[in-house]
Amino acid sequence: MFDDWIAALERRHLAELTFPELSRALRALSATYVERRGRIGEGSALSGAGKRAAFALFYGPLHYLLVRHIASALPGATAVSAATSTLVDLGCGTGASGAAWASSCAPSPRVLGIDRHPWAVKEAGATYQAFGLSGRGIVGDVAKADFGRKRAAFLAAFTLNELPDAARETLLTRLLDRAAKGDRVLVVEPLAGFVAPWWKKWRAAVESSAGRADEWRIRADLPVIVAKLDRAAGLNHREITGRSLWIPGA
Repeated sequence: MFDDWIAALERRHLAELTFPELSRALRALSATYVERRGRIGEGSALSGAGKRAAFALFYGPLHYLLVRHIASALPGATAVSAATSTLVDLGCGTGASGAAWASSCAPSPRVLGIDRHPWAVKEAGATYQAFGLSGRGIVGDVAKADFGRKRAAFLAAFTLNELPDAARETLLTRLLDRAAKGDRVLVVEPLAGFVAPWWKKWRAAVESSAGRADEWRIRADLPVIVAKLDRAAGLNHREITGRSLWIPGA
């Protein structure tokens, strides 16, 4: 399913872009994440077809590979019961991270993706479908969204670093409350310290809630298009890195 998903991404996003245009868009997108982080909240990361294609074709597969590895490595993360039959994918983006965790479970949970960007929500729906998952995306604010009362698993992958401080604090309180009631919580963020200066506070809170923190460095066979873009944009993903916070719930 992973290869078929990559092929579908290429058909969908390379139809109107040349490879040089795509690699330039990826360099601009990477610069936004590293040098112009203040503009992420304004939606600059997904402004224009080039950046959206670069995000879907490059970062989507990298996020999928990392989150799938993390979910498979964390004890109990892929076990599903009636109490955790729904996975809430917070800040779902293209749905890659949610699909990675959900498709690692047997049986796979239903996925609900929440993102503020309509394009991302549409893309997430296509991703869930590509992996044979029952799921949908909705446009919303992850800090204020209605999570419902039923038990669930919550994923916030590469999301929290893009939130305003107040929204992130609100979400921390909500996720810890859900974990205290038995829900699972998985947070994944980049390894670079400047991306998440709030990490130590979250780590302390998670560890105080019977959770754990981990750092990850994995080597994976990159899809051809991802490896090609990696070289063209002057990046280096021979290792895919990240860090996670995990509360296993009841």
